[in-house]
Amino acid sequence: MDKWLRLIIENALIEDMPDGDVTTDALFTSQQSKAYLIAKAEGTVSGLDIFEAVLKQVDASIEMSMMVDNGSLVKKGEKLATIKGKTASILKGERTALNILQRMSGIATMTRQFTDAVRDTDCKIYDTRKTLPNLRMLDKRAVKDGGGVNHRFSLSDMVMIKDNHISAAGNIQNAVKTARDYVGKGKEIEIEVESIEQFKEALKTDADRIMLDNMDLNTMRACVEMNRKNKFLEASGNMTLERVSSVADTGVDAISVGALTHSVSAFDISLKFEEDTHE
Repeated sequence: MDKWLRLIIENALIEDMPDGDVTTDALFTSQQSKAYLIAKAEGTVSGLDIFEAVLKQVDASIEMSMMVDNGSLVKKGEKLATIKGKTASILKGERTALNILQRMSGIATMTRQFTDAVRDTDCKIYDTRKTLPNLRMLDKRAVKDGGGVNHRFSLSDMVMIKDNHISAAGNIQNAVKTARDYVGKGKEIEIEVESIEQFKEALKTDADRIMLDNMDLNTMRACVEMNRKNKFLEASGNMTLERVSSVADTGVDAISVGALTHSVSAFDISLKFEEDTHE
């Protein structure tokens, strides 16, 4: 297990059981159980291996067999995995493991809806850095399971010059030139623009990508036509499921959707014990 994942799980379990699980410790000792993970709705599952990692961090002897793969479309009532082990161990890890699994599956499900909406185009759905602090690795993995593409993971990955950067640097030309002098050719530069005038200025720079922020469809189409496939174009801002198909039809290369990770609804998954398995 990667160190970052171990730390996430350790901290989550400490949060949930700072002084043990008094209910489970009072009721169970060495009893064994078999349980199932069951989807309570239709959607895309993500994080089954993380669920298993949580349980095994509680008790390495727990056995889990997955019935579907991460990224699979599942139906309401479908069994996703079987779990065998000490009743107490399963109960102690259940809530933490489910919280992670439900969040990741919710992100994957929403991402799949967005990717399906643009499937007849060449446009890709990108995520953003609007993730839950300390869970970015898991949030972005869930996006990939839903068919999306990860944008930069951190501020270290690439240069992204936004409106405040431009204001501080004086103008778009100065901002891009200064950034390029600093990073060289080793990192990509993306510049955010909000108007046709800014787009024209950005086209003359050494930026690799241009972000079309909060533009209407006609303005996006005009930018795509002027670009002539010269630079990678990303559309951003208020990207709802209702309008994402129209945005993709403008010819942009990608659409970034913050809602995938900052406004996600948990996907309903339950853990149910098999009757008469508490020995």
